Formats: sequence, structure tokens, C-alpha cells
Amino acid sequence: MLAFWLLRLQSIFMRLLSYIFSVLAVGAVAAAAFQASYNYFQSQELAEADGRLSLYQSSVYSELDRFSHLTYVLARDPHVIQAVEGLRSQDLNTRLEDFALRAGLEAIYLMSPTGLTIAASNHQTETSFIGQNYAFRPYFQQALQGQKGRFYAIGSTTGLPGYFIADPVLNSTGKIGGVIAIKIGFTQLEGSWRRSGEQVLLANQDGVVLMASNPEWLYQVLAPLSQGQKDKIQKARQFPGQPLQPLDWAPMEEGWAKIGTAERLHLSIRDLPHGWQLHYFASDGRALARSWLVTALVVFIAGLAVISIQFQRAQRTARALARAEREEIQLRRSNDRLAKEIEVRRTAERRLERTRDELERTSRLAALGRLAASVTHELGQPIAAMRNHLAAAEISQPEPSVLSAKISSLVDRMEGITRQLKFFARSDHEETGAVDLNAALQTSLTLVEGNLQETRTKLTLELADQPILIAGSRLRVEQVMTNLLRNAIDASEEEETPQIQVSSGMDAGVAWFEVRDNGHGLGDAALADLQEPFFTTRASGRGMGLGLAISAGIVNDHGGQMEATNLPEGGARFRVTFAVPISEEEGSV
Repeated sequence: MLAFWLLRLQSIFMRLLSYIFSVLAVGAVAAAAFQASYNYFQSQELAEADGRLSLYQSSVYSELDRFSHLTYVLARDPHVIQAVEGLRSQDLNTRLEDFALRAGLEAIYLMSPTGLTIAASNHQTETSFIGQNYAFRPYFQQALQGQKGRFYAIGSTTGLPGYFIADPVLNSTGKIGGVIAIKIGFTQLEGSWRRSGEQVLLANQDGVVLMASNPEWLYQVLAPLSQGQKDKIQKARQFPGQPLQPLDWAPMEEGWAKIGTAERLHLSIRDLPHGWQLHYFASDGRALARSWLVTALVVFIAGLAVISIQFQRAQRTARALARAEREEIQLRRSNDRLAKEIEVRRTAERRLERTRDELERTSRLAALGRLAASVTHELGQPIAAMRNHLAAAEISQPEPSVLSAKISSLVDRMEGITRQLKFFARSDHEETGAVDLNAALQTSLTLVEGNLQETRTKLTLELADQPILIAGSRLRVEQVMTNLLRNAIDASEEEETPQIQVSSGMDAGVAWFEVRDNGHGLGDAALADLQEPFFTTRASGRGMGLGLAISAGIVNDHGGQMEATNLPEGGARFRVTFAVPISEEEGSV
């Protein structure tokens, strides 16, 4: 009897040890599954957050650049020049008011060399700038030194924040007779940030929060200010009435930050203009939820395996002790349970497959976000050019002029470019006709005229005496020419005397045009490399590498060829050739 009870106790003890080992094994598997799945899902969250941060960066660039050339145009307006010489300032008030209303600007105003405002678009409001002195503002001081002034501050007159851009106004003797400035409000951009439901903030070089999705973060600092920083801010009256208290946040290790009481994934961009910083905070709640789901599934499957093992062991013991009938019954029950387990596992596999599909869609969305930011940034300059032409037309002449027709052409061009980007692979829908390469080159040169003047590039034209006609889409051919001209300007702008030579001709039934520059050349890159999307020889941030890829596609669609070579004397040459399916006498396709 004693031996029986000893064997019984030994059996119970071994079974207990087996249960403890099984629980520990399942716990270890669960911990490993949670850590692996959390690392994976967190990387997906970071990829999506990086795409969102790129979009926010693009929106900031767009706001800073869309009116960047306007003060340059206004500074050369005859009415503004007359005003700094003491003539018809009241007429200028009306003009500035009308233009500010049309352009959606908060204010346009003209200051004397002493900083006194002599004309302003808000001359009829209670917070008019007329009579106010802004000589203490850094943007005024920069413009008075002959530079373009830029500065973000809270308005000392209106109390409203804004981004100021200023340019010097030269009088008839060529000396600086005043400063023209504009004020841009970020109300709409900041409103979109707040409605997004995300956590993002923009800080200046001193760490002062300028814009934020949470209004409570405004004008707080990311780190305590030094006395020198405080003195500089006080001198410029940049944030009057703001205590500039430290923001309740702390950066942590491995891409994390604590803001308020919550810990968030933290991404930042610090290469914005003026040394500004963009910070994005993302929650890892979705990654945690998915990780727990995967862990639960793993624990469920592991538990089923453990139960199955224990059950099979019990079955073996039962078969050794019970009668054959009972063994058969237990076997049928075991088969039923196994069938249910198979179905449960199949269900778990289907859930895992749906989870993988969802993760793939998330990754594609992140990639599309980065591509959208790139396209938006690339289209910024044509949009700015359109607005500048419109500004020049409205200020210089009260009646519609040839410049208005140029603006209309620019609008059509931007619509065409947008349509090509959306339907890049469907060029068969483009309407074709007879295109004169000489006329197309003249139109493209008009589009980059501002870039040529800004970089002081010498242009040499050697066009054929007769029209050179090809069959194709004029809009798309002009896009190729514009891209090549812009690349040549960018490549030679660092030269002491930048030069570009544009020529055209027709040899043996082949029409061609060339663009040469004296810039840095192609280096070791081949034309096949340059035609790859996102491949560029420019410095980081100077281009997206899409221009030549799109241009090459357009040339191929027209049955033409593009060649690119380095010149022995320095620089590069791009030559584009087309077959001529029509005669010059016919003039039509």
C-alpha cells in the first residue's frame, strides 16, 4: 500500500513539473513573439511617419517660397519708385490695397530709408502701418544693405504673427530710396495642422515654437534661451508679450521623445531655411495593438499545442488502463478536437494574411506621401513664376496686356504638366500637330527669363532662319526645352561668368536643337543614369531628379533621341533630334 501511494505522489509531481515547464515555455514564446512583432510594426509606423513629415516639410517650403519673388517685382514698379521720391503715395496706397486683397496677403507696405512707413495696403484700417517705424526689424536692416530680408515675428502694430519678406527700392539715381515689404500669414497652414489630429511643431533657430498643431505649444522654447538669444529677440521685438517658457518635452534615446505626460516616436528635420526645425510626434498605440494581437494568436496556438500534447499523454494513459470501448470513444473525441483545432489554425492564418495585406498598404501610402511631397516641391517654382507675372501685370498696367497672355499660357502649362504627371504612361491621349522648334524655344526662354536674370547668365541664340516643323505636342516639347534650360542654368550658376548657348537646325531630314553650358558637366554619369527617376547630379536639396526622366519619356514618345556629352572646354551639351514627317510647305500633320 505504501509503495502504491509513493508511485501516485511521484506521478502527480511529474505531472505538475510538466505543467510548470509548459507554462514557462509558452511565456517565453509569447515574449519573443511580442518583441519581434512590435519591432516590425514600429518600423512600419516610423516609415509612415517619415512620409507625413515630408508632407509637412513640403507645406512649409511652399508657404515660404510662393511669394518669394514678389518684393523683387514690386521694388521695380514705377509707382513704388515714384513714392520713395515723394510722388503720389496716396495712389500707391490704393494700388497696394487692391493687390494685397487679390494676392491674399496680410499687408504690403513701403518704408523710407529711416524705417518710416509711407504707404501701406492697410492704410484705411485702425492698425494701419502708415506712420509706424520698423527700422528695428532685421528684414528692414537686411534690405537696406541691398539684400533680400526675411524674418518671422509677431507684428508690433497688429499683434498678429507673420513671415516678412523685404527688398530694397532703388530711386532714379540708383541709390536705395526705401524698402518694400510684404507680410504673409500662416493661419490657413496652421489650421490644417490642427485639424489633422497629429502632433507637429515648427521652431526657429533659437528653438522658439512658431507653428504647432497644439496651440498651447506656441511661443514656448525647446531649450532654455541664453542671455544673448534673449537680447537679440528683445532688440528685434520678435515676440512681444510672450514669456517664452520652456516646452514640457524631453528628447529620449532611439528616436523617442516625451511631450507632456506621453512618450511618442519622434522624427525631426533640421535643414529648413533660416535654421528652422520641424518636429513630428507619432503614437505607437497602433503598433502595440497589432503586436498584442499577434502575441495573442501565438499564445493561442502555443496553448493549443501544449493542450494537445497533454491531452495525447492522457489519452495514452487512458488507453493503457481503460477498456477498448472507452479507448474508441476517447479517440473519436480526440479526432473531433483535432478538427476544431485545424479550423482555428486556418482562421488564425487568414487573420495573419489580412494583417500582412494591411501592412503592405500602409507602406505604399508612406511611399506615395514622399512622392507627393517631391512633386509639390518641384512644381513650386512654376507656380511662383505665374504669380510673379500676374503681379507685374496688375501693378504696371491697369488694362490687360501681353503679359496677361503670358500668365494665361503659364496656367495652361501648369495644367498640362499636372495632367502629364497623373497620366505619365498614357501619352496616347495627347493631341498632336505641327510644332515649330524655333517658336517653342522662344517660349521656353521666356519661362526661364527670371532665372537667367537672377543668375546673370549670358545667353547666346543661334536659331535656324526658317521654321523647323515636327509632328507632336507643343506643350510637351516646350516642357523638354524648359527642363534642359533650367538644368543648364543650375549647372553653370557657380561659374564666374555663366554662359548658355541655344541653337537649332535641320540636317538631312532630321530636326534638332541643342543646349550648351559652361557648368560642372555630367561627371562620370551616363545619359542612362540621368534618365533614371530621382537620379541627380545636383547638391542635396537642389532637385528631385525627375526632369530628365520625364523629358526622356516625352522625346521617346515623339520618336526622337536625346544625347548628353561633356564638352572638352568644360560644361555639358544636350542634343535632341526628331524625324521630320512633314514638309515645311505643308505646315500641318
